[in-house]
Amino acid sequence: MSEWTTIARPYAQAAFDYAVENKIVAQWQEMLMFTAQVSNNETVKSLLTGSVAAEKLAEIFNGVCGEQLDLQGQNLVKILAENRRLQAFPEISVMFNQLKADFDKEIDVDITSAVKLNKKQQTDIGKSLEKRLARKVKLNCSVDPKLVAGVLIKAGDTVIDGSLSSKLNRLSDALQA
Repeated sequence: MSEWTTIARPYAQAAFDYAVENKIVAQWQEMLMFTAQVSNNETVKSLLTGSVAAEKLAEIFNGVCGEQLDLQGQNLVKILAENRRLQAFPEISVMFNQLKADFDKEIDVDITSAVKLNKKQQTDIGKSLEKRLARKVKLNCSVDPKLVAGVLIKAGDTVIDGSLSSKLNRLSDALQA
C-alpha cells in the first residue's frame, strides 16, 4: 500500500487544488470515492492488472463510471490509465479526504475508554480537544475493558494515553529499573 501512497500523493494534491480553485471540493470528493469503489471491484481489478491498452482501459473505466464523472474526472482517468495507475484511486480518494479535512480544519478522533462514555463526557472531551487541536473534532468512541479505567485518545499523530493500564505499565517499568 505504501507504493500506492507515494504514487497517489501528487494526483490527490492536484485534484484537490483544482477542486478548491473551482469551488467543487464536495463534487470531487464524491467522484473520487466512486472511482475508488469502481477500482476495487473484482472484475475491474482484473482489467487493471491485465494487459489491456491504456486507451481502451480508460474508455472502459469511464464507461463504467458513466455520468458520475465530469470531463475533468474523465481526463484524470485517462492520465492514470496512460501511466498504469488506475489502481491508485482508493489511495487518491483517502488522501483527497485528508486534504479536505485539513482544509476544513477538521479531524477524526478515536477515543477508546474502559466503559461507555455518556453524552456529557463525549461533549466535554470534544470541547477540550477542539481547543487543544484548534480544529473541529469528530469523535469515534469505542470501549475496551482491557484499559481498566480512563481513556486512550488518538487524533492523527497525537496520542493521549490516560488509561489506568498504561499507568500501571509505566509504574511497573519504573520499579524494575
